[in-house]
Amino acid sequence: MKDCVFCSSPDIKAHTIFRNDLAWAFPTNIPITPGHTLICPVRHVEKIADLTLQEQTALFELAEKIKTALKTIYGKQGFNHAWNEGEIAGQAVPHLHLHIVPRKEGDTGITEYEPRKFLYRPGSRETTPENELQVVAEQIRNALKL
Repeated sequence: MKDCVFCSSPDIKAHTIFRNDLAWAFPTNIPITPGHTLICPVRHVEKIADLTLQEQTALFELAEKIKTALKTIYGKQGFNHAWNEGEIAGQAVPHLHLHIVPRKEGDTGITEYEPRKFLYRPGSRETTPENELQVVAEQIRNALKL
């Protein structure tokens, strides 16, 4: 897609780490930690549900290869994996991309976009009562039967 920065930017293409017929990886220009890499399907899609099974497999296999390299190069001990779907969820580029954020002891964290601030409920982190969990589980089970 010519209007998509991931599809059309020569700068991004010049930073390609690896590319095959279905997936490709490149370092983000606004890394959270050194080695922060984006993995995208080659085909322009916005949501993970739009991927074929082969594209999903290629995306996640490439993520594992990138993580192995990041462990070797940067001595990383863990990873944050994230993708955003929809502008309201923080998707700034409407081309699906998986963030691989390498982490190690002493990292300063994610500033301005800390996942505990936008994924978890604010305030109390008390355990949800069992009866509420049962209601949520039942609602989702019922919706799945549609």
